[in-house]
Amino acid sequence: MIGLILIIIICVLWVRFNRNKNEPPSIPGGLPLIGHAHRLIGDSVKLWKSVVELSYDSLRLGGVLSAAIGPRTIYVLTDPEDALTVANSCLQKDAFYEFAKCWLGEGLVTGKLSIWRHHRRLLNPAFSQVVLDSFLGVFNSQSRRLVDDLKSEVGKGPFDHWVYTRHNALETICLTALGIDFTEKGVLNTQYVKATEQIFNVFVERFQKFWLHNDYIYQWSGLRKKQDSLLEILHNMSYTVLQKRKADYLKRLETGQVEEKTGTKFKPFMDLLLELAVEKGAFNDREIQEHVDTMIVGGHDTSASVLMFTLLLIGSHPDVQDKIVEELKDVFGNDDRDVTKHDLSQLVYLEAVIKESMRIYPIVPVTARVLDRDLKLKTYTLSKGRTCFMFVYGIHRHPMWGEDREEFKPERWLDPAKLPECPTAFAAFNMGRRICIGKSYAYMSMKTTLAHLMRQYKVKGDHTKLTLKIDVMLKPEAGHHISIEKRS
Repeated sequence: MIGLILIIIICVLWVRFNRNKNEPPSIPGGLPLIGHAHRLIGDSVKLWKSVVELSYDSLRLGGVLSAAIGPRTIYVLTDPEDALTVANSCLQKDAFYEFAKCWLGEGLVTGKLSIWRHHRRLLNPAFSQVVLDSFLGVFNSQSRRLVDDLKSEVGKGPFDHWVYTRHNALETICLTALGIDFTEKGVLNTQYVKATEQIFNVFVERFQKFWLHNDYIYQWSGLRKKQDSLLEILHNMSYTVLQKRKADYLKRLETGQVEEKTGTKFKPFMDLLLELAVEKGAFNDREIQEHVDTMIVGGHDTSASVLMFTLLLIGSHPDVQDKIVEELKDVFGNDDRDVTKHDLSQLVYLEAVIKESMRIYPIVPVTARVLDRDLKLKTYTLSKGRTCFMFVYGIHRHPMWGEDREEFKPERWLDPAKLPECPTAFAAFNMGRRICIGKSYAYMSMKTTLAHLMRQYKVKGDHTKLTLKIDVMLKPEAGHHISIEKRS
């Protein structure tokens, strides 16, 4: 008992003497040894409620606060300007991202800074506008495929449309960026989608149980065994993609069918990876597979979830749905033709609806950076070596969004003068220099899909019944179902 008291006293003194004089305010309710970790205990629904509560705590305290998870002091930021300072000053992802390296390795999401800088520069050409424009045919054909798949749900009442958007988005990323057709391999797709959701659960559970942050303790846990079985399924997908595409590439190289005149510019993601690997030695097979794993999950899960939330919000706001249909009639008339590049530029309101959906329900609601220096913000100074969590959910509800910031109002995006001046006030694709490489891809894909869906179906839903959870990304636990009717 005396030993425990001494440990507590030492911890308190250590924290006291290691606080800088300009430290952000700490939220009350911390307990000895575990700090505020008790607020993270519970299922993923309770964890999301804690994220929401911490977001509003931070906003009330001026956009930044400090808290403790076990012996670690962390910061929570919801001020967009301060978040931009952190995002551009400290590019290294926090140690919590190490949990996912068993799956994604040194891919663009989890890679350490030195590797990320080099690989991001090499891979940027794969997302040039020229390459994205070449995907428009696939976006259209996959959108029509989704429309066709949903026919079985017409007039039958509420159903889980997320099942459809996930499978369709997975097929789309494989067809475009990876150049592989998995549209007929339903079993592999289904296994992969389920394994993705479950491994995110594993990462969150490990985060909540701070004693499992230690790799030695974790390796003996049942959670680690579950993780290993899921990785077998997930890596099988990326391995299959890599081996098939590499064999095709080497065969074309041998027969002289590989186009050399374009160089490394204007080539899809997988083609560029293979060219840089085979002809220039820039990547080995392990690194290619890590980028493929990252692209598969980043390219399908996020877009599928945005579409799921957006359709639910459209179904919950008939006035918004009417404006979408009106814009679609202005652009397409009564024609069911494919969406063109010119059409996308005219679908201004539809894009506003997508952005507003991501503002209300940010798919990646929390991002974390490790502070490699003492960092001065507008009011406080953050200490080197600590973790800074930027709560996108809170950033999207900062007072600079106006008094109607809690409301779903796509019209706010139609007048740039009424939007916040700070570019990080909208952080749905992360922020600063490590912004998502697939931002333009996502907008093109989602706008094309919604243009086809909304020309064919009338949607009904009620987002007020939604129960949310956080499994790394923001997901629905219940209440997200919609119903559809054929549009005359």
